[in-house]
Amino acid sequence: MSAVDDLLERARGTLHRLEPGQAAAAREAGGLLVDIRYAALRERDGTIPGALIVERNELEWRLDPTGDHRLPEAAHHDLHVVVLCNEGYASSLAAVSLHQLGLHRATDLIGGFQAWRAAGLPVTSG
Repeated sequence: MSAVDDLLERARGTLHRLEPGQAAAAREAGGLLVDIRYAALRERDGTIPGALIVERNELEWRLDPTGDHRLPEAAHHDLHVVVLCNEGYASSLAAVSLHQLGLHRATDLIGGFQAWRAAGLPVTSG
């Protein structure tokens, strides 16, 4: 096992990861779906209606409830955040980083955007 595979396995061991239907239900219950994919992937494949777009390199600054650069949606540490990337790898590491900021309900979407789309959930065209 490579070092990055080990890192990913340890990260995922701390999360309650969600399947696409569970992520949709979390959003409907007031959770925040956060798309960290870069622009070229969003343009190519589309986006999830209602998902917040925050590129990975800005994620911690935009979602830290105590930070000066936070988004309005990042109002408190109890926020249920579901991070998604393209296939569910980078999002696991990103969710753990949010845990380290105190967002204890942060998790990620198993299989990322591609799993969401494959499940037939709503997507805007790219």
